[in-house]
Amino acid sequence: MSALEICAVAISLLGIWLTARRAMLCWPVNLVACALYFKLFFDVRLYADMVLQALFGLAVVYGWIIWARGKAETGAIVVEPLPPARAGAGLLAGATGALVIGWFTSHYTNAALPWIDSALSSFSLVAQYWTARRHAASWLLWIVLDTIYVGMFVFKGLWLTAGLYAAFVALAVLGYRRWRRG
Repeated sequence: MSALEICAVAISLLGIWLTARRAMLCWPVNLVACALYFKLFFDVRLYADMVLQALFGLAVVYGWIIWARGKAETGAIVVEPLPPARAGAGLLAGATGALVIGWFTSHYTNAALPWIDSALSSFSLVAQYWTARRHAASWLLWIVLDTIYVGMFVFKGLWLTAGLYAAFVALAVLGYRRWRRG
Protein backbone atom coordinates (compact mmCIF):
# COMPACT_ATOMS: atom_id res chain seq x y z
CA MET A 1 0.00 0.00 0.00
CA SER A 2 1.59 3.23 -1.18
CA ALA A 3 0.88 6.88 -0.47
CA LEU A 4 -0.32 7.14 -4.06
CA GLU A 5 -2.84 4.32 -3.54
CA ILE A 6 -4.08 5.86 -0.28
CA CYS A 7 -4.62 9.23 -1.93
CA ALA A 8 -6.28 7.67 -5.00
CA VAL A 9 -8.66 5.71 -2.77
CA ALA A 10 -9.68 8.75 -0.72
CA ILE A 11 -10.29 10.95 -3.77
CA SER A 12 -12.15 8.14 -5.57
CA LEU A 13 -14.46 7.51 -2.64
CA LEU A 14 -15.32 11.18 -2.49
CA GLY A 15 -15.94 11.32 -6.24
CA ILE A 16 -18.27 8.30 -6.31
CA TRP A 17 -20.13 9.49 -3.23
CA LEU A 18 -20.69 12.86 -4.93
CA THR A 19 -21.80 11.07 -8.11
CA ALA A 20 -24.34 8.99 -6.19
CA ARG A 21 -25.68 12.24 -4.73
CA ARG A 22 -25.83 13.76 -8.24
CA ALA A 23 -23.55 16.63 -7.20
CA MET A 24 -21.79 18.49 -10.04
CA LEU A 25 -18.60 18.59 -7.94
CA CYS A 26 -18.25 14.86 -8.67
CA TRP A 27 -16.74 15.62 -12.09
CA PRO A 28 -13.58 17.55 -11.09
CA VAL A 29 -13.03 15.22 -8.14
CA ASN A 30 -13.35 12.17 -10.40
CA LEU A 31 -10.91 13.73 -12.86
CA VAL A 32 -8.25 13.93 -10.14
CA ALA A 33 -8.99 10.32 -9.15
CA CYS A 34 -8.47 9.23 -12.77
CA ALA A 35 -5.05 10.86 -12.88
CA LEU A 36 -3.96 9.22 -9.63
CA TYR A 37 -5.14 5.76 -10.69
CA PHE A 38 -3.54 6.15 -14.13
CA LYS A 39 -0.17 6.37 -12.41
CA LEU A 40 -0.92 3.57 -9.93
CA PHE A 41 -2.07 1.15 -12.64
CA PHE A 42 1.01 1.93 -14.70
CA ASP A 43 3.15 1.06 -11.70
CA VAL A 44 1.47 -2.37 -11.24
CA ARG A 45 1.23 -3.17 -15.00
CA LEU A 46 -2.56 -3.16 -15.28
CA TYR A 47 -2.32 -1.45 -18.66
CA ALA A 48 -5.92 -1.77 -19.77
CA ASP A 49 -7.02 -0.16 -16.52
CA MET A 50 -4.35 2.51 -16.98
CA VAL A 51 -5.72 3.37 -20.44
CA LEU A 52 -9.20 3.17 -18.97
CA GLN A 53 -8.31 5.96 -16.56
CA ALA A 54 -7.26 8.17 -19.48
CA LEU A 55 -10.53 7.38 -21.24
CA PHE A 56 -12.42 8.01 -18.02
CA GLY A 57 -10.77 11.43 -17.95
CA LEU A 58 -12.33 12.17 -21.34
CA ALA A 59 -15.64 10.70 -20.18
CA VAL A 60 -15.53 12.90 -17.09
CA VAL A 61 -15.34 16.00 -19.27
CA TYR A 62 -18.20 14.63 -21.41
CA GLY A 63 -20.30 13.82 -18.33
CA TRP A 64 -19.67 17.22 -16.85
CA ILE A 65 -21.05 18.84 -20.02
CA ILE A 66 -24.05 16.48 -20.24
CA TRP A 67 -24.96 16.94 -16.59
CA ALA A 68 -24.66 20.72 -16.87
CA ARG A 69 -27.24 20.57 -19.68
CA GLY A 70 -29.44 17.96 -17.96
CA LYS A 71 -30.64 19.94 -14.98
CA ALA A 72 -34.22 20.53 -13.97
CA GLU A 73 -35.37 24.07 -13.21
CA THR A 74 -34.58 23.35 -9.57
CA GLY A 75 -30.97 22.62 -10.49
CA ALA A 76 -31.32 18.89 -9.79
CA ILE A 77 -29.72 16.46 -12.25
CA VAL A 78 -32.48 14.68 -14.17
CA VAL A 79 -32.20 10.87 -14.42
CA GLU A 80 -33.05 9.44 -17.85
CA PRO A 81 -34.36 5.90 -18.56
CA LEU A 82 -32.10 3.50 -20.49
CA PRO A 83 -33.97 2.16 -23.53
CA PRO A 84 -33.53 -1.63 -23.99
CA ALA A 85 -32.00 -1.19 -27.47
CA ARG A 86 -29.39 1.20 -26.09
CA ALA A 87 -28.67 -1.18 -23.20
CA GLY A 88 -28.14 -4.06 -25.64
CA ALA A 89 -25.92 -1.95 -27.88
CA GLY A 90 -23.85 -0.88 -24.88
CA LEU A 91 -23.36 -4.44 -23.67
CA LEU A 92 -22.43 -5.58 -27.19
CA ALA A 93 -19.90 -2.74 -27.43
CA GLY A 94 -18.49 -3.77 -24.04
CA ALA A 95 -18.09 -7.39 -25.14
CA THR A 96 -16.49 -6.38 -28.44
CA GLY A 97 -14.10 -4.03 -26.68
CA ALA A 98 -13.19 -6.74 -24.17
CA LEU A 99 -12.23 -9.13 -26.96
CA VAL A 100 -10.23 -6.57 -28.94
CA ILE A 101 -8.40 -5.10 -25.94
CA GLY A 102 -7.85 -8.54 -24.40
CA TRP A 103 -6.36 -9.92 -27.59
CA PHE A 104 -4.08 -6.89 -27.97
CA THR A 105 -2.86 -6.81 -24.38
CA SER A 106 -2.35 -10.58 -24.26
CA HIS A 107 -0.23 -10.53 -27.43
CA TYR A 108 1.67 -7.23 -27.28
CA THR A 109 2.19 -6.34 -23.62
CA ASN A 110 3.36 -7.92 -20.41
CA ALA A 111 -0.01 -7.22 -18.80
CA ALA A 112 -0.52 -9.15 -15.59
CA LEU A 113 -4.16 -10.15 -16.24
CA PRO A 114 -4.89 -9.17 -19.84
CA TRP A 115 -8.32 -10.75 -20.35
CA ILE A 116 -10.07 -9.89 -17.10
CA ASP A 117 -8.44 -6.46 -17.00
CA SER A 118 -9.59 -5.80 -20.56
CA ALA A 119 -13.14 -7.02 -19.98
CA LEU A 120 -13.52 -4.94 -16.84
CA SER A 121 -12.06 -1.91 -18.59
CA SER A 122 -14.29 -2.23 -21.63
CA PHE A 123 -17.50 -2.69 -19.67
CA SER A 124 -16.45 0.13 -17.32
CA LEU A 125 -16.46 2.46 -20.30
CA VAL A 126 -20.03 1.41 -21.00
CA ALA A 127 -20.99 2.00 -17.37
CA GLN A 128 -19.25 5.38 -17.39
CA TYR A 129 -21.07 6.40 -20.56
CA TRP A 130 -24.39 5.37 -19.03
CA THR A 131 -23.52 7.37 -15.90
CA ALA A 132 -22.71 10.43 -18.01
CA ARG A 133 -26.05 9.99 -19.82
CA ARG A 134 -27.73 9.89 -16.38
CA HIS A 135 -29.12 6.33 -16.62
CA ALA A 136 -29.89 4.69 -13.27
CA ALA A 137 -29.05 1.32 -14.87
CA SER A 138 -25.41 2.38 -14.91
CA TRP A 139 -25.29 1.59 -11.20
CA LEU A 140 -26.37 -2.03 -11.81
CA LEU A 141 -23.49 -2.53 -14.21
CA TRP A 142 -21.12 -0.85 -11.73
CA ILE A 143 -22.24 -3.28 -9.01
CA VAL A 144 -21.28 -6.28 -11.18
CA LEU A 145 -18.01 -4.76 -12.39
CA ASP A 146 -16.87 -3.47 -9.02
CA THR A 147 -17.53 -6.86 -7.41
CA ILE A 148 -15.23 -8.51 -9.97
CA TYR A 149 -12.68 -5.71 -9.58
CA VAL A 150 -12.46 -6.51 -5.86
CA GLY A 151 -11.23 -10.01 -6.69
CA MET A 152 -8.74 -8.78 -9.27
CA PHE A 153 -7.25 -6.22 -6.92
CA VAL A 154 -7.00 -8.76 -4.08
CA PHE A 155 -5.17 -11.07 -6.49
CA LYS A 156 -2.75 -8.23 -7.37
CA GLY A 157 -2.17 -7.39 -3.69
CA LEU A 158 -3.79 -3.96 -3.98
CA TRP A 159 -5.68 -4.40 -0.73
CA LEU A 160 -6.66 -0.80 -0.22
CA THR A 161 -7.91 -0.53 -3.80
CA ALA A 162 -9.84 -3.79 -3.32
CA GLY A 163 -11.43 -2.22 -0.26
CA LEU A 164 -12.22 0.89 -2.28
CA TYR A 165 -14.00 -1.19 -4.91
CA ALA A 166 -15.93 -3.02 -2.19
CA ALA A 167 -17.03 0.41 -0.97
CA PHE A 168 -17.89 1.26 -4.59
CA VAL A 169 -20.30 -1.69 -4.60
CA ALA A 170 -22.06 -0.23 -1.56
CA LEU A 171 -22.05 3.25 -3.10
CA ALA A 172 -23.41 1.83 -6.35
CA VAL A 173 -26.32 0.29 -4.44
CA LEU A 174 -26.91 3.67 -2.81
CA GLY A 175 -26.60 5.43 -6.17
CA TYR A 176 -29.06 3.06 -7.82
CA ARG A 177 -31.61 3.58 -5.06
CA ARG A 178 -31.23 7.36 -5.16
CA TRP A 179 -31.33 7.57 -8.95
CA ARG A 180 -34.40 5.31 -9.25
CA ARG A 181 -36.27 7.76 -7.07
CA GLY A 182 -35.47 10.45 -9.62
